[in-house]
Amino acid sequence: MQYEPVIGLEVHAQLATETKIFCGCSAHFGAPPNENTCPVCLGLPGALPVLNDKAVELALRAAIAVECEIPSASIFARKNYFYPDLPKGYQISQYDQPLAINGQILIPLNDSTKTIRIKRIHMEEDAGKLLHEGVEQHSTSSYVDLNRSGVPLIEIVSEPDLRNSKEADLYLTQLKMILQYCKVSEASMEKGNLRCDANISLRPAGSSGLGTKVEIKNLNSFRNVGKALEYEIERQTVALRDGQTILQETRLFNANKGITEPMRSKEEAHDYRYFPEPDLLPLHVERNQIDRIRAALPELPEEKRKRFLLEYSLAPAEALLFAEEPSLADFYEESVRMSGDAKQSANWILRDLLGKLKESGATIQGSSVSPAHIAALVDLIRKGTINTNQGKEVFEEMWKGGKLPEEIVEQLGMTQISDENKIAGMIDQVLSQNQELAARYRNGEGKLQGVLVGLVMKASGGRANPALVSRLLRDRINH
Repeated sequence: MQYEPVIGLEVHAQLATETKIFCGCSAHFGAPPNENTCPVCLGLPGALPVLNDKAVELALRAAIAVECEIPSASIFARKNYFYPDLPKGYQISQYDQPLAINGQILIPLNDSTKTIRIKRIHMEEDAGKLLHEGVEQHSTSSYVDLNRSGVPLIEIVSEPDLRNSKEADLYLTQLKMILQYCKVSEASMEKGNLRCDANISLRPAGSSGLGTKVEIKNLNSFRNVGKALEYEIERQTVALRDGQTILQETRLFNANKGITEPMRSKEEAHDYRYFPEPDLLPLHVERNQIDRIRAALPELPEEKRKRFLLEYSLAPAEALLFAEEPSLADFYEESVRMSGDAKQSANWILRDLLGKLKESGATIQGSSVSPAHIAALVDLIRKGTINTNQGKEVFEEMWKGGKLPEEIVEQLGMTQISDENKIAGMIDQVLSQNQELAARYRNGEGKLQGVLVGLVMKASGGRANPALVSRLLRDRINH
């Protein structure tokens, strides 16, 4: 029997606020353990939560960007469970009345798009963090860092509309772009402000029912999400074909081994004993607030990708790459505005600049190469001042020191030779020194043109205009 995977993702995104969701402690990453804490986020008796308005604003921005419905009221609830990094013994979250419902994200798939439905988006506070190793040498103890306790999160829960790891990756990429474009979250898995759990079951191909759901945790990169899903699809397929029963459970992904391992049996909602948070009033959202946020949303990545395809005639892969990161898209558009050449600007950014950024680990915001550098380089090549090979040399110097292309060209004496008389003289010199090659070329060995052009370029120190060399060489040979 053939089986079809049914996959849904639960994504936790840390909201880009200065302070925590229910207190004034800093929400920034990287402080010493337990420095950013107070009686509220430590769960001390008598401390009362106060909702962060900025967190609500950012959560609504995300919900509107993915076309969710916003109910007029949502309720905070206590999610009760015991774990050492949860100081209150419960997490303030939302349950049966979340902030937003029924949204969607479009993912680019082949030559079309596929709609992935969003079931709900709700707000909640983060738990702390347990440190099991690396705190003290040879320590056998675990330590609790509560800096993250109370950090504001949204949980974005998709419907089980994904069918393979590729679709999961496209969905996560699109969701991450939306969060970053709307400045809702930094969305960095490395800093822990974007986390993903996957729910997966298998069913007979062509059926509409759902199999037994398995949750996978400890997915700390998009790559690991894909690897975990592929492993779990294979594991469940083999088990079902062998007549085994799939257990409803939570499993951890072991990145070192590339496998999932049992963690615990899967909880149901009633296991958490949800009840309304008595210290927080219902959250009411006014229609004019929704309209204001919607009007202020930026152009979203899917809209930008489509516009780049039409306006700049980019290849689909190029448009998608630019649209993935707001700062890169802005850099490209500024380069095009200054140079007037969409294609060459794209070539220099995607081929040369991104390669350097990847090598160095730098960001485009911290690059020594600006849109003005790219535009000036494109202009020098277009005017024939330098050729493309010289342009690569100029780019290297721009990257090293941030000097403008014109300055580099002048310092290195790289101005391209486009004087026909000078080039004709070089050609005559090369032909006289290579009479056998010239004779063979005249007799029909057309492939030798490249050799002769190369010799002329060498004689010019690489400064001759290659197109002009080729044309004048053909004229000399044919006459």
